[in-house]
Parts: sequence; structure tokens; C-alpha cells
Amino acid sequence: MNNLLIYCRPGFEKEAAAEITERASDMQCYGFARVKDDSGYVLFELYDEEQADLLARKLPFKELIFARQMLVVTHDISDLDPGDRIRPIVEACRDYAICGELRVETADTNEAKELSGFCRKFTVPLRQALRSNELLTQKETPNRPVFHAFFLASDHVLLGYSYSFNNSSFHMGIPRLRFPPDAPSRSSLKLEEAFHVFIPKEDWDVRLTSGMKAVDLGACPGGWTYQLVRRGMMVTAVDNGMMAESLMETGQVKHLRDDGFIWKPSKKNNYWLVCDMVDKPARVVHMVADWFRDGLCQEAIFNLKLPMKKRFAESEHNLDVLRELLAEVDNGFVIEAKQLYHDREEITVHVYNRFAVGKLVGSKG
Repeated sequence: MNNLLIYCRPGFEKEAAAEITERASDMQCYGFARVKDDSGYVLFELYDEEQADLLARKLPFKELIFARQMLVVTHDISDLDPGDRIRPIVEACRDYAICGELRVETADTNEAKELSGFCRKFTVPLRQALRSNELLTQKETPNRPVFHAFFLASDHVLLGYSYSFNNSSFHMGIPRLRFPPDAPSRSSLKLEEAFHVFIPKEDWDVRLTSGMKAVDLGACPGGWTYQLVRRGMMVTAVDNGMMAESLMETGQVKHLRDDGFIWKPSKKNNYWLVCDMVDKPARVVHMVADWFRDGLCQEAIFNLKLPMKKRFAESEHNLDVLRELLAEVDNGFVIEAKQLYHDREEITVHVYNRFAVGKLVGSKG
């Protein structure tokens, strides 16, 4: 058994299944997806089992929109003896290359949350057993494969591995972020998560740094502006609503009561554009493309609200339109998209010009 396991947001299994089926087909890897509604995962069964490892290595994980994690599943073990769960797990994985990290996980569903405590407690003895059997390095080793034990129930586990260079670095594919008590709204976590997912940590000191100028379209009450301000940026917040007084008191925010789709800055000195406005995805895509065409920003993060049906098709269509529009401006644009943990019926998109960012990052050396 060598299949591909995809973690996803509960309720988006069909989108994750459609995406992995299409991406695998593009690589001439064929199979079918087993989907259970609201399960939080998809199992993609390949007709050629050896291709599961190929996809885990060669299919860029960061290009998958609806996947939180991607790994190869080698064993499906049910009816585990509560008194001896470890032995069959160790025996099943004797032929694994030695892994550098263990993750004992479960799905992100209300039902599976009851397993979270079990998974935490089970991690320590399983780690010790894997190390004593030379299936896991004595210390965490980032450049080795990751050993996954994905529990569907306390007596039912899917065993597999992912490659550290092509997976999510987060447990269960979810960044663990704490809501800042002084943030104006919980939407603030969307932008913070986007920074963690899209911007390499080693680049934060030049791409998310004090003194930068940023624009937040549809800013009120200031959840996204908060993330920019806490990093020392000077922010133009555009919205007809009210901004949180705590943000205005920082002296870093200029609030303009205007329509975010219409307003444009008079100067080309803003590095960041962020936007979480609720509108048709096509309108947001064309607006962002216009900002880059006019040289009004260097990087952008924005959300596209999705319809209730054909969400994968709608995402692909709008991203294709954005690619076409930006290709008319420059051939250096990079477009990344993810459905983040803090997203709901939406995806988050990151756009930057690789030449401009390369120059910026290179300057710090």
C-alpha cells in the first residue's frame, strides 16, 4: 500500500481531491481519491503504487491550494491492541529510511479532537521505540524524512512519511498562533499565518521590517493593519468604516475614508498591499493586477472569497486570470495561494516580483 494522504480543512475534501487528481495527472500519475465528507483528509490511491513516493518528492507541496499536508501512506493498521500499539507500528516500518522527526497526528475535526490528548501522550513512547529500533534519529534532524502516524481512532492508524523539503513544517499542517489580546479582530491571524506560510523566516528582517510603507484596503476595524503596525510599518488604511482607536494612537496609521477598489496612492513608495475585502474574486484579482501594473506595490497578500460550489474551479480560474494579467506587465511575478487554517470560505493569495524581492534580499548581505 503506497498512497498519498492529504490533510485539508473539513468540508473541503472534494476540492482537495479534485486538486490532487489534476496535479497528479499533470505528472502522468493516475489514480482516484477516496473522500469522506467533513473528515479533514483525502486518500489518493494510485494505480502504480511507486508513484506515491514520486509525487511526495516532485509535486511541489506549496503549489497545492487546499492541502495542509502531503505524505505517503504505506500501512493502514486497524484493531490495534490498547496494551501494545507500538510493536505493530515498529514492525510495519522496518524498511523505512531513518527519519528525522516524528509527528503523531489526527484530523482537524470536532470528532478527532478527542484523539488529540491521546496523540500527545503516545508521541513520547513511540518516539523512544522508533529511536531504539533505529527508525528515528536520536535528535531531530531537519534534512531527513518525517515519520507520520495519523490516527483515525485510538486503535486505527495510517503510517507514512513525508519529505522535509516538500511538506508543511507545521504539526497537522497548522501553524500554532496565539490571538493577540490587543488585536482589533480575529481576522488578524489570517495575515500573521500568511506571513508564516509565504515569507521565509530568514527574509522577515527585510520584507517585513520597520519603516516599510503599506496599504490595507478594506482595513476596518484594523485586524490586518495591526499585523503591519506591530512590525513597525507605516500604514495607509483605506475603508469607510471605523478603525480601532488603539491603532490610530500609534501614529503609524493614516486612515482614509474611501472605497478600496477606487482609491490609489499618489506616490509609488508603498512596498506592501494587503486586502481582505468581501467581493467577487474577479474584481479583487483585477484590482490587484492594476496595482502591480501601475507600480504601486512590490508584494501583496489578499483573500479571494469562494462560492459555495465549484470552489476549486473558481480558484483555478481566478488565479489563471491573475497570471495572464501580470504576464502582460512582467515575467517575474510569482503567485502562491493557500487555504489557510484561519481562512473559511476563501483562499489567501501572495504575489511578488522575484526580481524585486531578490534584489531586496540580496541587499542585506
